[in-house]
Amino acid sequence: VRLLRPGTVDMMAANHLPGNADRRTVGAPFHQEPGNAGLGFGLGVSVVVDPDLTRSPSSEGAFGWSGVATTTFWVDPRNDLTVQFLSQLRPTASHSVYPELKRLVHEALQG
Repeated sequence: VRLLRPGTVDMMAANHLPGNADRRTVGAPFHQEPGNAGLGFGLGVSVVVDPDLTRSPSSEGAFGWSGVATTTFWVDPRNDLTVQFLSQLRPTASHSVYPELKRLVHEALQG
């Protein structure tokens, strides 16, 4: 059952930051961490705007969000991929699970 119209998802997954800004240059100081390079803000999700700047393999237009206890999800429309990862590890910054998880998933896609 489709819950959202495709146009609604497109609007949510579009970067709404001005110009070439990413999450490091707009918002609260905790957004300035290196892991936010190349990521914009959609409506309730982060959006990959420059895959070359991200810490892990990503496709332009991929979107998702990560939580405080090392939970994350992302949708990669270019690769027809949705990933959901749930754990309960705190603090999130004490390990590198997000980039490693993305690397493993993208390596599996490439075969």
